Amino acid sequence: MSTAGTAAPAEAGHHTVRGLTALLTTAMAFSMMQLFLIGALGPRLVDRLGVSETVLGLTTTVGFGTAAVLSPVGGRIVDRVGPRRALVALLAVSAVALGLIGAAPGPALLLAAVALGGLPQALANPATNKAILAAVPAPKRGAVTGAKQSGVQFGAFAAGLPLAAAAGFLGWRGAVWVAAGAAFLAALWARRALPADAPAKGGTTLRTPSRPSGPVPWLAAFSFFLGAGIASVNTYLALFGAQRLGMGPAVAGALVAVLGVAGIAGRVGWSRAATPGRAPWLPGLLAGGAIGAAVLLAVAPRFEPLVWVAAVAVGLFAVSGNAVSMVLVMQRSAPGRAGQDSALVAAGFFAGFAVGPPLFGLLAERGRYGEGWILVAVEFAVAGTVAFAWALRDRRASTGVPA
Repeated sequence: MSTAGTAAPAEAGHHTVRGLTALLTTAMAFSMMQLFLIGALGPRLVDRLGVSETVLGLTTTVGFGTAAVLSPVGGRIVDRVGPRRALVALLAVSAVALGLIGAAPGPALLLAAVALGGLPQALANPATNKAILAAVPAPKRGAVTGAKQSGVQFGAFAAGLPLAAAAGFLGWRGAVWVAAGAAFLAALWARRALPADAPAKGGTTLRTPSRPSGPVPWLAAFSFFLGAGIASVNTYLALFGAQRLGMGPAVAGALVAVLGVAGIAGRVGWSRAATPGRAPWLPGLLAGGAIGAAVLLAVAPRFEPLVWVAAVAVGLFAVSGNAVSMVLVMQRSAPGRAGQDSALVAAGFFAGFAVGPPLFGLLAERGRYGEGWILVAVEFAVAGTVAFAWALRDRRASTGVPA
């Protein structure tokens, strides 16, 4: 097993692990904030901006499609320029994208702003993972990785509860502009708090030095199907609550917040549990739990409280799978490839996010949410199959048994 390094450099003493974790968690939260906000504010966007259910799904497609295309290059850029420059750019562009969403007069500018938001998503995992490898001792990396990956779910919580509630008296545009201002302040924090990067290296470092190997192609495939299911839940859970379960917009938005809180706990807990011997089996096990969550969503119209249980289960299982994937990448990446490998796995995840919601949206527009949740269950099942196939192959390789 190869690792990306085992010791943090001396300059880590100037920046505590706790402070770094808080900053990286914030960066991850803002990297996807725009899409969580669109999901949480979905009922308001459909009613007040003239956005159809299909266009609502297209926002996710555009954002994550852009992120998937940019991720391989983004990972190489992070390896070249360093995590500080990348994180400051990530947060600044997030602020601009959120500001444009708040100003959008209709679907066209909304989609353009979401496309711009694909750049922070492409930079997020490689930049934060590189920062961890540079400043965090190896024994603490799993815990810090889980904590910073939970930042995405902090973003979901913020979008689903305080910001969705703020939309009740500030309007949905005001709530989005509050998020934009917070992202700008976070960019200033990153610029002041992070140590200076080494001088940017020559352009040749943008070429991939070697082909991805080990778990990376498998984790990218796993992440594709996992992302397709998670994105459908993120985008349509609040709308499902409003249209099929009779919830008000604020209560429906709270479903996203509950999912976010569960995702925080799941990502931190499962990442801590992802020791080198155990980690290969966790993605498949988490996908299995995610299947159960999708089934609960399918039957929720018959017994409404199940939707809250399902939201928790999606956070604890499906959302946590991505964090464990990143722990595996950091455990297995060759020296110098951490940014690129992180980006390739993230590209698979983002591609799934781009594909899943439009397929679900076709069903949602016809009121066929039950079939949509079964589609999500199938996506999670394929992800689990890929994960277990790689884990078995990895075990055979480690024991010398032919694959």
